[in-house]
Amino acid sequence: MPTAIYASSVLTPQEELNDAVILVEGSKIVALGHRDQVSVPEGALDYVAAGQTVVPGFVDLHIHGAGGHDIMEGNARALDRVTSTIARYGTTSLVATTVTAPADATCKSLEGIARYIRKHAEAGANGRVSAEILGIHLEGPFLSKAQRGVHPPEYLLKPSTEILDRFLESADGLVRMITMAPELPGGLEFVAHAAQAGLLVSLGHTDATYEQAANAIRAGAHHATHTYNAMRPFNHRDPGVIAAVMTDPDVTAEIIADLVHVAGPAIQVLLGVKGFDTVVAITDGIAATGMGDGSYRLGSFEVTVRDGICRNAEGRLAGSTLTLDRAVRNLVSLGVPLLDAVRMATVLPARRLGLAGKKGIIAVGSDADLVVLTPDLQVAGVMTRGVGLV
Repeated sequence: MPTAIYASSVLTPQEELNDAVILVEGSKIVALGHRDQVSVPEGALDYVAAGQTVVPGFVDLHIHGAGGHDIMEGNARALDRVTSTIARYGTTSLVATTVTAPADATCKSLEGIARYIRKHAEAGANGRVSAEILGIHLEGPFLSKAQRGVHPPEYLLKPSTEILDRFLESADGLVRMITMAPELPGGLEFVAHAAQAGLLVSLGHTDATYEQAANAIRAGAHHATHTYNAMRPFNHRDPGVIAAVMTDPDVTAEIIADLVHVAGPAIQVLLGVKGFDTVVAITDGIAATGMGDGSYRLGSFEVTVRDGICRNAEGRLAGSTLTLDRAVRNLVSLGVPLLDAVRMATVLPARRLGLAGKKGIIAVGSDADLVVLTPDLQVAGVMTRGVGLV
């Protein structure tokens, strides 16, 4: 049965449509426009979002877990919980992100995640409001010890195309992204190999100088992992990787907009330099997302959450409990126009994955992943691949 969603405003988010209707059939959007322009079939289920705004479902390129479970668990129970938890907050697509671990453990996790993705690609939403896992993001183990964050130092490795190929095989070709430090020995050759394999290569957990980062960008690295965090600090005589990311228009920059990992003025500086078209909102969320304070696992180690802030035993920030709806609200509070804040969490990350016509957009033929926002930008309803919004 088709569903007709009537809304005071729709952010596609390429444009704003007022007094609009979105017609959904199956898992796809089949019509969109002013309510006088769309022919709604008899018997369609009506959903009225009066005084509210409909936006595309959020797309998270960098998330480690939610609902008390970690991506590295790699089993259906854990991944079901992660995907259903974040859907409540409007995230309808994600890239499942690993954390540095022994190679054998990583391969085991990748095999489990890949099985889950393949199974759910065949079954579709299957009547359940849940985010779709679009692929896998390898965060590690090819990271700088100097900028490792909370990644276990004993498992960090120098860039190895042989180990990467082993990961790609375990993941059944479903790895989409990899975060690495290009200044490590063999880093540039690794970047070229990963890019040739079709991966989005991201600069992160890196102590690279400006020149090293620029060389990596020329070799095929076109993304930056949680910009500012776990990067060589910016200095006016040693601008480092941050300056390379900021000044190259071909590089997209992730930002954790929880106002804890990065101060508001630093986010404003990033947006002021790069503009709104090359910065994407991510969460770096861990198992504690959607849960209360307490102890949780991040990969193989324990983290503690107090007042919603995650830290490891050394007191270092260890991911976040951020959700993308809150990230959008935080960006708007910093003066970012709502349309641009929504773009940063929807069409821009989808575009970086090569999925802009399918995900992160409200258009005829795109997946019916939709979020209804109240005037104060709280999530009032969610549809994932045509399921939900009851």
